[in-house]
Amino acid sequence: MLTAIRAALSEGDVIPYLGAGALALTGPDCPVPASPEALVAKLTATTSVPHKIRHNLTGAAQFIENFKHRKTLVFLMQQAFAPNVAPSPLHRFLAEQPAIKLIVHAWYDNAMQQALAGRDDWGMIQGVSQAEHYGRWTHAFEADGASVEDSKAAWNTVLYEPIGAITPASNFLVSDSDYVEVLTEIDIQTPIPDTVQRIRTGRHFLYLGCRFSTQIERIYAHQISKRSSDQHWMVLAETPTRNEVRFMAQHGISRIDMTLEEFAEALAEPVAVPA
Repeated sequence: MLTAIRAALSEGDVIPYLGAGALALTGPDCPVPASPEALVAKLTATTSVPHKIRHNLTGAAQFIENFKHRKTLVFLMQQAFAPNVAPSPLHRFLAEQPAIKLIVHAWYDNAMQQALAGRDDWGMIQGVSQAEHYGRWTHAFEADGASVEDSKAAWNTVLYEPIGAITPASNFLVSDSDYVEVLTEIDIQTPIPDTVQRIRTGRHFLYLGCRFSTQIERIYAHQISKRSSDQHWMVLAETPTRNEVRFMAQHGISRIDMTLEEFAEALAEPVAVPA
């Protein structure tokens, strides 16, 4: 599988799909939440939330939005992801592959943005909340963070952040209502940018630091990968849940039973060329 992934990478046929778990490679002292569980603990540390939803990220976020105002939720998210996180070797490796046309980054940190910062041939498309930008599903940004009306054909690589990110504009999809708005339309692909739909066609997804144990995670991955190839890979050392096993079987995802650190090291190793 590693040989197949390397070959597909060199041809530009791989779309890396990074989840919160990719932050584990930034070191043991990662200053921002590196999982939904860590994030909901951060959000509820200073805000009283009913016990039954205290460990449910989208439910707790919705409670804060309802009873403390959306601005409070955004402020707490900004606080949670304000610390700078240096890109890991995996982030930097992906950024150094100009053949990659699309990277999906499904968490709120900006490590992937920072890894790409040394280039000027890329741009961002981020999901935005209907609570703050009614009628708009996404916003686009140049590599320097400048807002643009839409993605540009001149971009060699598109960084797609479907649930937003801390920079450049603190866009966050995190509450129940945020997701309800998107999930109402996502089956007909309305929230998925045309650029993403075009690039994904026929390509393979490589899931890194992702878990698909919740329905929202599975729906997003399914809808973003529609009309792509029928061969994908997922790096997962932990035992997958029953729902994850079913999801991988349905979508042609082969599990790579390695830690993300082991996989990143193996992927970056120089390929020996026969004499």
